[in-house]
Amino acid sequence: MKNTFLNIKRAIVGLLFIFSGLIKANDPLGFGYKLQEYFEVFHISFLNDYAVAIAILLCTLEIVLGALLLLGFWSSKVAWGLLVIIIFFTFLTFYSAFFEVVTSCGCFGDAIPLTPWQSFIKDIVLLSMILQIFIKRKEILPVITGKKVQQFIAALILILSLGFGLFTYSYLPILDFLPYKIGNNIPQLMITPAGAAPDVYEITYKLKNKSSGESKSMTDKEYLNTQIWKDKNWEIIGDPVSKLIKKGFDLKIKDLKITDNQGTDYNQEILENPYYNVVIVAYDLSKTDATGIGNLNALAINAAENYNIRTVLLTSNSAQDAELFSKKNKLVMEVFYADGIPLKSMVRANPGVLLLKNGTVINKWHFRNMPSYDELVDRYFGAN
Repeated sequence: MKNTFLNIKRAIVGLLFIFSGLIKANDPLGFGYKLQEYFEVFHISFLNDYAVAIAILLCTLEIVLGALLLLGFWSSKVAWGLLVIIIFFTFLTFYSAFFEVVTSCGCFGDAIPLTPWQSFIKDIVLLSMILQIFIKRKEILPVITGKKVQQFIAALILILSLGFGLFTYSYLPILDFLPYKIGNNIPQLMITPAGAAPDVYEITYKLKNKSSGESKSMTDKEYLNTQIWKDKNWEIIGDPVSKLIKKGFDLKIKDLKITDNQGTDYNQEILENPYYNVVIVAYDLSKTDATGIGNLNALAINAAENYNIRTVLLTSNSAQDAELFSKKNKLVMEVFYADGIPLKSMVRANPGVLLLKNGTVINKWHFRNMPSYDELVDRYFGAN
């Protein structure tokens, strides 16, 4: 019976680690962005350039440890590894939740968004099970005893896990959980339905009595109900603090605003174009692949000349930097501007490509697996 309980805990922890590692390895660039948020919080932003590499290694480690736990290989070392990782993650999620520094932990990527408190509770449960596994680590027996076979299987798991993360980084996530995935209509996801419940906030004021020097804090409801605002002796000190107490309708796309270099809004013109239009996303021009943007520029020339297909480049850089980049690369496409956060969500590549029609994402590509011009004509433009 004891072994049964131990094996159940092994199965839960092992499968959860494998799932967590795979779901983040599916989108290592997105996990890298989340790591950069933590780097900023802990003032180690010098690691930002290595965020993706660290993300891939962490995902690989999770998958490998989870698989080895299930197989029972090197149980003591695996138990130590799991314990160290879960203690670290538990501290991280508690710090994020308590100090409210990161709003989403990123434990399961964009597939299952968890708040820091939800993630902390999940880590506490995992920590409890891993501690029990750690205590009984010597009772865990391998499913295969041959040393060379164990080494071969472990090496295979390591190669496959690492290769999966490198593949999805080099191309695109196999499963897209973002609002700009293929088939989604972008304008529709930017509209709040009629009657949808809004977010509910509580506002807290700090008050000070000018006569007595007494200080107190009051919520906005208390402030109105007590009618303290009628008493001229009380004054509000500092800025009110707003706190979300009830989440309303979650608008999928709420921060996308496309403008030209003068700030003119081009959302409707670009996103609701009834014809095919190619949107190239290069959120950071200083890190944009030169060969990739060159190939896309050649494609844009052919598409415009032969099928009058409009191609635009979206970036979060300044207009000055964009103009220099455009001249250097002899771009024929129009350049527009948007915040870096939605651009990073549009496509996990720099540059990446979206093919839009009537605001719907028809397809999207990493610059490395972009179809040739002839392939685009055969599949899309020729039937436009």
